[in-house]
Amino acid sequence: MKLFGKWRKEPAPGGDTTFASNEPDQATSNIGEGRKILVVDDNAVVLKAFEVKLKACGFEVLMASEGAAAVSSARQHRPDLIVLDINFPPDVGSSGLQWDGFNIMQWLRRFQEVSSIPVIIITSGDPTKFKEKALINGAVAFFQKPINYDEFLLAVHRAISANNQPKSAAPSQAA
Repeated sequence: MKLFGKWRKEPAPGGDTTFASNEPDQATSNIGEGRKILVVDDNAVVLKAFEVKLKACGFEVLMASEGAAAVSSARQHRPDLIVLDINFPPDVGSSGLQWDGFNIMQWLRRFQEVSSIPVIIITSGDPTKFKEKALINGAVAFFQKPINYDEFLLAVHRAISANNQPKSAAPSQAA
């Protein structure tokens, strides 16, 4: 199974070359320093691939293979970003619920402490079925497997930066 597409040798669209290099550099090797990402997928190979790639960028990587564990892990560890598969087979999970990425997103939105964590959706399914629904339900980005890793890292960087902006840019209360 191929998870990540070929590494691009040309600059990213719009001329941004920050994540286009085949060689790790300062910009990509430490973007995750001090940050946590929760990856949720029922496939152990996908989880391991994301773990290896994201740890190389300095992220602490949390993993879950089913919905209840994903929601619990998000609430306990409060990651900076969640990478979430849409499709889970009916026999995945022990909670008795039929989980999918959309159900997980709905559950996450029920808990204030995790409701604002950005979610990037990944799927091997037909994007015409899922992309619009994912974005309407609050996903900040959508990727079909195999994933272009450079574009994925750019989306991760944007999502984390956008999520941190309001906190640091909040005006102070004057007396």
